[in-house]
Amino acid sequence: MIRNKYFFLAFRLIVGGVFFASGLLKVGDPLAFAQDIKNFRIVSHEASFLAALILPWIEILCGALLITGILRRPSALLASGLLIGFIILVGVTMARGIDTDCGCFGSLSHRADWWLLLQDGVLLLMSLCVLFAKPGPRV
Repeated sequence: MIRNKYFFLAFRLIVGGVFFASGLLKVGDPLAFAQDIKNFRIVSHEASFLAALILPWIEILCGALLITGILRRPSALLASGLLIGFIILVGVTMARGIDTDCGCFGSLSHRADWWLLLQDGVLLLMSLCVLFAKPGPRV
């Protein structure tokens, strides 16, 4: 297990930065994000709009908390849960043969594919390292 506090700081900043940026890029255009969600063909039209209004703010808050180190463990738990959900969503979408953009970064998004699963998997590992890090000196 990683014990270097600077690795944990880097993991917090990377995961937090990705969530913060992702939320900011989506919050400005909730209609486009709602369409991205709808393209996965998992939730209803109404649920996609509700998620598009709420999810970016959750990502911004989670990212900001990870970056600042405030409520480090709860925010790492939230990030891990979101990443697991994203991984499942992309995996199910790929298995169903649906070819769509992920919607992860608003207009800067890319395809929901194996590369995205790998990226989310790496972010999940970093987030879990932060979640299960032993309390120690703050960095």
